[in-house]
Order: sequence, then C-alpha cells, then structure tokens
Amino acid sequence: MLQPLVRRTWAPRGETPIQHTWDRHDRLSAIGALALAPWSARVGMYFELFDHNVTAEEVVSFLKQLRRHLRRKIILVWDRWSVHRKAARLLREHDCDWIEFEWLPGYAPELDPVEWIWNHTKYADLANFIPDDVDHLHQAVTESLEQQRHNPCIKHSFFHSAKLTI
Repeated sequence: MLQPLVRRTWAPRGETPIQHTWDRHDRLSAIGALALAPWSARVGMYFELFDHNVTAEEVVSFLKQLRRHLRRKIILVWDRWSVHRKAARLLREHDCDWIEFEWLPGYAPELDPVEWIWNHTKYADLANFIPDDVDHLHQAVTESLEQQRHNPCIKHSFFHSAKLTI
C-alpha cells in the first residue's frame, strides 16, 4: 500500500517531523527468490513486481523463468502461503521433475531468507518514504532490490538472519 512506514528519526529539538500523506489503497506485490549455487557460496537474487495481488499462475510463471535462467533442478524452500500451495499443486499436475519442494513450518517468516529481503526494503531502505503514486513506489522498491541484488554481504546476511548456514 502507499501508506508510509513511520520509523523513529532525528529532528531538531522541538521540531516534530510531520509526514503529509493521503489515504491510498493502491498496492505493489512482489515475488522473490534467493538462489544458492551448490558448488560455491554465491547467492543470486531474483524478483518481479506487480501492481495487484500475486496469483499462483504468476508464481508458476516466475519459477519457470527462474528455471530457464538457472538451467538446473531447483529445490524450493517455501512457506505455507495459500498461493504457494496452489502453485505447488499446479507444478505437480504438470509433472515438473525439475523442482522439489521443502516446506517451512507455518507462521515462521523469520526462517525464510526471502522475507528478510522484504524486511530490509520496508524497514531500512523505505522507512519514512512517502511515494507520490504507484510508479514512484515501484521505482523506489526496484532501486532498493537492485542494491541488495549487487551486495553479496547483505544476501548472505539474509541466510544468517534466518539461521541457515551456507
């Protein structure tokens, strides 16, 4: 949504910072993946943004694009979101032998390294950010994700924060 995430910030003494915004209900949804190369500790990051809620068919399409890029079998670690479960059923129906699923426990987003991507974008890069419209938000989110994509230390930190060893 286009409502700013208000975080504590610095201001001159006696001058309370004020954010002027309006009640908007536009949205931006994202799909993301972290790919760990089996022969090295290199982490790849992939994402796609949408101006609507993500569907299972779009998740399947994203995974097929990821497969074409990686060109090998994928072991996918997923949370139990209903869209993920439906996408897994769709892939099983089409006998996709190039993908294997490992499910995270329910209600444990802290165990999912991809959730740390979204946390970093929301709470670090875009805290107190007030977009003018969805396009402005799209541009800011893309910039944040691109910066993360090109920073190996931060990608490794997502696995560390999820208590996963590389």
